[in-house]
Amino acid sequence: MPVHTAPTPARKTEAPPRIIIRGAEPVLDGGRYAAKRTVGETLTVSAEVFADGHDVIRAAVRWRAPGKRAWREAPMRHIDAHIDGDTWEGDITVDALGRWSWTIEAWVDALASWRHEIARKLDGGQEDLTSELAEGALLLEAAAERAKPADARILTKSAAEVTDPARTTEQRVAAALAGPVVAAAERAPDRTRSATLEPAVALDADPERARFGSWYELFPRSWGGLRGTAQVVPQLAELGFDVLYLPPVHPIGRKNRKGPNNALTAGPEDPGSPWAIGAAEGGHEALHPELGTLDDFAALVDTCDSHGVDLALDLAFQCSADHPWLTEHPEWFHHRPDGTLKYAENPPKRYQDIYNLHFGCEDWKALWQALLDVTLTWVDRGVRVFRVDNPHTKPLAFWEWMIAEVRGQHPEVIFLAEAFTRQAMMRALGKAGFNQSYTYFTWKNERTELEEYLTELSTEMADYYRPNFFANTPDILHAYLQHGGRPAFEARLVLAATLSPTYGIYSGFEDCENVPVRPGSEEYLDSEKYETKARTLDGPLLPMAAALNRARRAHPALQQLPGLEFMDTANGQLIAYVRRAGRDTVLVVVNVDPHHPQEGLVNVPASSGLPPAFTVRDVLDGGEYHWRLGGNYVRLTPGERQAHVLEVVS
Repeated sequence: MPVHTAPTPARKTEAPPRIIIRGAEPVLDGGRYAAKRTVGETLTVSAEVFADGHDVIRAAVRWRAPGKRAWREAPMRHIDAHIDGDTWEGDITVDALGRWSWTIEAWVDALASWRHEIARKLDGGQEDLTSELAEGALLLEAAAERAKPADARILTKSAAEVTDPARTTEQRVAAALAGPVVAAAERAPDRTRSATLEPAVALDADPERARFGSWYELFPRSWGGLRGTAQVVPQLAELGFDVLYLPPVHPIGRKNRKGPNNALTAGPEDPGSPWAIGAAEGGHEALHPELGTLDDFAALVDTCDSHGVDLALDLAFQCSADHPWLTEHPEWFHHRPDGTLKYAENPPKRYQDIYNLHFGCEDWKALWQALLDVTLTWVDRGVRVFRVDNPHTKPLAFWEWMIAEVRGQHPEVIFLAEAFTRQAMMRALGKAGFNQSYTYFTWKNERTELEEYLTELSTEMADYYRPNFFANTPDILHAYLQHGGRPAFEARLVLAATLSPTYGIYSGFEDCENVPVRPGSEEYLDSEKYETKARTLDGPLLPMAAALNRARRAHPALQQLPGLEFMDTANGQLIAYVRRAGRDTVLVVVNVDPHHPQEGLVNVPASSGLPPAFTVRDVLDGGEYHWRLGGNYVRLTPGERQAHVLEVVS
């Protein structure tokens, strides 16, 4: 479809346009927030466009790329009015990072309306078309005045032929309906009374990593500091992980430092929680000296870059009792009436080693600016991805402002919201600017709840909420993993990697670590949050993770959320789905029961676009099978095979 630069048409002092444009999509909360796409994707916009009478309508989607003044446009497609209520669609190819603007312009095409009318009259046997042909000649002459020279000559010649008395009526009509004449007229439309969707709608264009990526989380202190972490980057890259996420790397407070298993008293050798940020060595802008130097951090960034891995850093806006800000800016913190500080709590969890910032204090502007400066400091040090800790406990207005400030200077930066909270708040954070979001996936372990949740994510939330399916985190060891053994870990790994374009695991998952601190708790026994471990990258689940990551990179169907369709299995313990992108198709079947074999018929629907019979290859072990539309027998036995991930090969 051709795309060309188009000037904004001048307005005349005339009656209001006849065109109505309504129900434009995607428009979030009346245009309050911007929808999201990544560079290389296509944004399809739509709206109902109609007018009184039976005239022919034209519509175009118009857009302006970040930092550009000129508008470009492309024609929109009219979907059959009898089926879809006068809906028009148009496409924008997103080819630059940053904040875009788009709108819709529509107008009555008088010349096309005339052609339609006169063709019907001719077909109906009407012989005297003198008046109609005179009207058409005037329209053609007017189009010639708007057209470029080459088209103007075609249109002027046609106008003369339409009024030539030496020609028959059929010849005169044919002169107006000739293909080159119609094409020339289409290139010179009369848009003086067009209608425009106002105001223009915003669109955020993000890097591909905002949509698609495989995350691996580790604590640097358990891998030999920053230098040891850099040494494991090549292995992570070989396994197919393309985001390395580090918890906070700042100095850790000593006052109220937590001991092993969240004990209130720490021993002299206990390292404390990395989220208790700040000590004599510095605050959020500083690096914990036990992890290394800023030169070591720069070397880690370079190592990641050279292996195609993005380094993600935890952004936790909270302080230990030793943070310099407590003495430099005591007004930035919550104080009780007796003057004492209030530590952080999320009952039953208590964080005596952490104090929250007061985002609404009298000096809030200085506080907000300081937090922006911290973020930009780490951007300057090479960090392009931030996992934001507990953003739902800070004002939405702050995030909207700060993310816009950062991405206005660095549109390549990505923010992930770590918010396990009320749905309304999680949705609002996505709209406010977060490029990715944690989800309820951890707590969705049954077939029906997974299907319901993924349907919600892939439809009504798809324009603004990008899910990141972490199979575990340092804070969350779900009962499903605690009691399901290795089969449970295999099932969750396959689900996370094939249901969401972005997923992640926290180190220890590949070793099937599943012991809680106490029955009924989701906390790990001997949690790495409070002590240092000796980690190595050699867990038994890594080959499966590598196979899944290879498949994710090879198949566009696994790199996007749309194109997901669930299949019936006649067994509630077997979940099955098709992932599609163009001609690329992947079929997945998972036994969500980690204890018992499950069997059923996977019903491949005709809507999958697959032929009646086809061959599939399991990316997990290379086995090939002959499948068909309709029922396909599957048996999955824990300990032997927990899932099929099937690429269509013929």
